[in-house]
Amino acid sequence: QVQLVESGGGLVQTGGSLRLSCAVSGRTIETYQMAWFRQAPGKERNFVAGIRTGVTYYADSVKGRFTISRDNAKNTVYLQMNGLKPEDTAVYYCTARPTSGTWYQGYSYWGQGTQVTVSS
Repeated sequence: QVQLVESGGGLVQTGGSLRLSCAVSGRTIETYQMAWFRQAPGKERNFVAGIRTGVTYYADSVKGRFTISRDNAKNTVYLQMNGLKPEDTAVYYCTARPTSGTWYQGYSYWGQGTQVTVSS
């Protein structure tokens, strides 16, 4: 059973930074495609950033501000968020799929989410 546990969310002022972590258990993630999605109140869940071997990909809204990375030894994926804006406020979800594919769907495993709130 693959489990994903996010942490690192919280309340931050506009322009601040947070680093989210996603600890994975039950399977090594070295060959997995990993991603972060987010869902704001009353809105759909949207792709934020993804990573697979040698490749990262970002939504236009976070490009240049967010960085996704992974530590295979720790079986953990990170999302460094800089220059946060109120519109980044959402629940952030970590997700994984065992095979490479489209960034936007097809993920098999999801975490429970962590709240990020950016005050103006």
